[in-house]
Amino acid sequence: MEKKRIVILGSTGSIGRQALEVVDSHPRAFEVVGLAAGGNIRLLEEQVRRYRPAYAAVADPEAAAVFRGKVRDLPAAVLEGREGLLELAAVEGYDLLLAAIVGFCGLMPTLEAIRRGKTIALANKETLVAAGEVVMPLIRERGVSLIPVDSEHSAIFQCLKGEGAAAPVQRILLTASGGPFRGRSREELAGVGPEEALKHPRWQMGKKITIDSATLMNKGLEVIEARWLFDVGYDRIEVLVHPESIVHSLVEFADGSTLAQLGLPDMKVPIQYAFSYPGRWPREDERLDLAALGSLTFGRPDGDAFPCLPLAYEAGRRGGTMPAVLNAANEVAVQAFLQKKVEFTRIPHIIEQVMSRHRPLFEPNTRDILDADYWARQESLRALE
Repeated sequence: MEKKRIVILGSTGSIGRQALEVVDSHPRAFEVVGLAAGGNIRLLEEQVRRYRPAYAAVADPEAAAVFRGKVRDLPAAVLEGREGLLELAAVEGYDLLLAAIVGFCGLMPTLEAIRRGKTIALANKETLVAAGEVVMPLIRERGVSLIPVDSEHSAIFQCLKGEGAAAPVQRILLTASGGPFRGRSREELAGVGPEEALKHPRWQMGKKITIDSATLMNKGLEVIEARWLFDVGYDRIEVLVHPESIVHSLVEFADGSTLAQLGLPDMKVPIQYAFSYPGRWPREDERLDLAALGSLTFGRPDGDAFPCLPLAYEAGRRGGTMPAVLNAANEVAVQAFLQKKVEFTRIPHIIEQVMSRHRPLFEPNTRDILDADYWARQESLRALE
């Protein structure tokens, strides 16, 4: 087997760490060419010493200076700052880029990798949320394979495999665990703090995505992402609350048939599928036992208690630069909540306030999206005052 040469953006995060576990389970299948992190240089150093990549990038310039001193005995070229992420995405000699950086900062290096014709394993949903109108035409123009890593979108991707244009999609059903506050009313959410919001019942994730799951914004972002990945209108994308997190998503076709992808809540499954696509490699982990589960349950989300989901639908339908504004306002509001500067229930209010002040540009280019992101962050900070 010829080794697949990979670059991982966000190697010290939850997805990046699990991706390297996949590499460990198939050591003859991969060569790690580059790793990138934000500021966790302790873990990045461990990874660089273990996998011996040719390149290591640190987004935080101050941390990069310290990191360079720590790995001076290694041959890896150290790149720094956001420019370093772009440099890493542009290097020669790799096949696949795993975009696992959390947030809007993953957009530009992912675009750079697409321009270079690299296969993209996409775990950074903000890339398509903010810039789907730019990214998808470039994907088609460069003939690049885009393989989703989010468990829900991987599920849909797998359900659609081999169907083709002769099997028109009627609906996409995105499943959501409901997060730690499933079943609570808006009044019952008043006063909840970060510690409680970070206790996800099913998945082990980074802080930002865990808070997004608690507000249901994560599902809203996934709705927008699904619109771009699968070219389906918002009126045909629905969300189902499925607390067991076994059915990762479903696709209903025009004839009434519905296909679903099931599995235990383990992100290494969609990561490995993206790495092995179009094949499937064996895994030795625990397997799904439906008889032991006994039953699976489904319900509809409560848009009154969790208004971030309706806000995401609104931003997606309005289009243009509005989804970029939604995303930026959410990133600022979530960070403020984690720092205990605002209450949980203020997150959607801040987002709605910023969206109400924005006049979207339609058919935006990359510069328009970057400008909208910057504007929304400044407006969000003012809304916090």
